[in-house]
Amino acid sequence: MGAYDAFRTLLNIRQRRRRPRAGLKPAPGARIAMEDFRITVQRELSDDLWSFLVQAGFREITYRPDRRRYRDVPPSQFAAMHDAPAEKWRALLVRALKEAAKRPRAGAGMLPGRAK
Repeated sequence: MGAYDAFRTLLNIRQRRRRPRAGLKPAPGARIAMEDFRITVQRELSDDLWSFLVQAGFREITYRPDRRRYRDVPPSQFAAMHDAPAEKWRALLVRALKEAAKRPRAGAGMLPGRAK
């Protein structure tokens, strides 16, 4: 973090980004995010499922490099939601978000001077 970034953080000048407008339905392999949750789209989404996810706050991550830290939703949880009927999506999304885990940073578990 640069000096300017530290200064902005110290003075609490930072502003929350507005949620981007909903875009087109993402292709398989794309990543979508809501707050600090991230889902990798594994299969083609139905229009209804994408509409549900947009209403929940998900948007496709379109900027690179994305340095934000996310909690990744397990692919199995998203697949279960993809295969379920629409009336079960909300409960499955809640369960998927509860099971989301932060991805470890590169080298986070290593002590200095010790190789694994």
